[in-house]
Amino acid sequence: MILTLLQISAFAAAAICLYRWRVGVRRRNLQTWESLLCRLRPGWGAHEQNDQILWEKGLEATPEENWQRIQGPHGLWAMHQNARVMLEIADYAARNTASIDRNVIDALRSDAMHIRICVLKALVLYAFNQAHERTWRNAFCAVSIYTEMASRMADLMQVNFAGMFPSLAF
Repeated sequence: MILTLLQISAFAAAAICLYRWRVGVRRRNLQTWESLLCRLRPGWGAHEQNDQILWEKGLEATPEENWQRIQGPHGLWAMHQNARVMLEIADYAARNTASIDRNVIDALRSDAMHIRICVLKALVLYAFNQAHERTWRNAFCAVSIYTEMASRMADLMQVNFAGMFPSLAF
């Protein structure tokens, strides 16, 4: 009797997981270009990070000033969310354009995962230490990868989706 219930429970759990996966795939395939772009969070000060001069000055700035420049945990969380959206944009481009180099898409996926890992590390360290040197180092790493990824993503989209890509500050 217990073995039967265990088998039924395992089958039900597997069926639920497969159903949720199928719904996620369907939802992903129904996304439009505009809906992806609307999910980006541009209002957190990313334009400051995209300015190379400010980051050259940032090397001379104190870690606290850099932390304030990225707006602390709020800016890091916006980068975390935007990295996921940029990953979805790259997937959308890969599905809908045959001319995109797969190595570029793989590099964008890798960058997005690095950003998300660095941001999560920085946020966990921030939660426990209230802005420690390791927190700032992880945050600066995330910002560096993020600005490079945003630049590559913008170049990729302007080449392959000219006219569809607004000049957003990721």
